[in-house]
Amino acid sequence: MEIERPGRPEDLPAAELLWARWALTAVLEASEKGENTPFVHRSGAWIDDEGLHLDDSGCTWWTLAPMGGGRYALYGEDESSAVKWHKPAIDMLAQAPDWLPFERLRDLLEGWELGCVYWYEDGAWARAPYPQGLDDDGLDCGMSRYAVRAEAVDLLVNADRGVPRERALRLLEAAEAYRVTASEIEAVLDDVYADADAYTAGDRAAVLRALERTGLSGPR
Repeated sequence: MEIERPGRPEDLPAAELLWARWALTAVLEASEKGENTPFVHRSGAWIDDEGLHLDDSGCTWWTLAPMGGGRYALYGEDESSAVKWHKPAIDMLAQAPDWLPFERLRDLLEGWELGCVYWYEDGAWARAPYPQGLDDDGLDCGMSRYAVRAEAVDLLVNADRGVPRERALRLLEAAEAYRVTASEIEAVLDDVYADADAYTAGDRAAVLRALERTGLSGPR
């Protein structure tokens, strides 16, 4: 599934599938240092009480927040987005449901930190209407790594803690089915990360804590 520019709600996979792919990278990137790094200084993919996060420390940042009852909020910014600079201004919260995290979103809007907002309910994504001629909202550059399955696999293979492709495929299949076990992840830690520089017992514990928080071992 490819993402158009600007993004369309139908370009995104089901939120549960997006969560699974993103969550797997957050698990494999987890570390003791990351857990102890303040939110504003973190980078990569991680999970916390708010949801899943992605930040490349430069061009793109995103959050996928579960809102209960099968509903999700996806929001963030990529430098390619033309939404917040558009004249006349685009209301990114137009037609939004009342369950979105409005306090958080309005804080971001006031700080000129938000590029687009999508929401998921009853099995479908939606967003505010865009005007004709808008070039891009940043969804492609930000989310194609998880929306496009081949890119999700490449992300696992080419990461700093890269996983061999066949193993990455098996892990992704397990994640998408919400049946990743702690023993599978521990096997990856033993086989793939054993010789990684500065990989510690604290990092192993952080990875397993992230796995538990993501819910990849059972249905969300």
